[in-house]
Amino acid sequence: MPITPATTTTGSSNGTADAILLELVDENGVTVGTAEKLAAHQPPGQLHRAFSVFLFDEHGRLLLQQRALGKYHSPGVWSNTCCGHPYPGEAPFAAAARRTFEELGVSPSLLAEAGTVRYNHPDPASGLVEQEYNHLFVGMVQAPLRPDPEEVGDTAFVTSAELAERHAKGTFSSWFMTVLDAARPAVRELTGPSAGW
Repeated sequence: MPITPATTTTGSSNGTADAILLELVDENGVTVGTAEKLAAHQPPGQLHRAFSVFLFDEHGRLLLQQRALGKYHSPGVWSNTCCGHPYPGEAPFAAAARRTFEELGVSPSLLAEAGTVRYNHPDPASGLVEQEYNHLFVGMVQAPLRPDPEEVGDTAFVTSAELAERHAKGTFSSWFMTVLDAARPAVRELTGPSAGW
């Protein structure tokens, strides 16, 4: 793995890979430092910058991603199209486009900012904490998906009604409804009133 602004120059505690750094922020989203990714998610969690992407097809259906079973945080659960963390100093918009391509093999169309949301969501299954200042983005997907199996277990396009049915089964990430609700005004603007978002 090449050394990038996202990694330290020393190996991680197990010596097999470089540690990924996240950008720590204050309550206003101002950068205050960096922390190693896993350490930032250990209870009680350190407030860090993140992003969430919501992509829709031409029918106004939301692209969901099931997180791969090999992920250390929230494996196997469904969540929004793509989420992650910018490298320290990387613009959230650039990070959102980069990770969407890395995870799903597509570049978003008409990607637009949809505000920010700050939350604190513990994950009971892993014991980790999502303490995030999250930048939201909405856009379109207009090309065939090519998911990376190490990142993505499955994908699905769903209507608002289908999402409600799926969500009632409780198989979603702890942060999903928080980020979706915060992005809804931009989602409605993108998809139009007939889509029901």
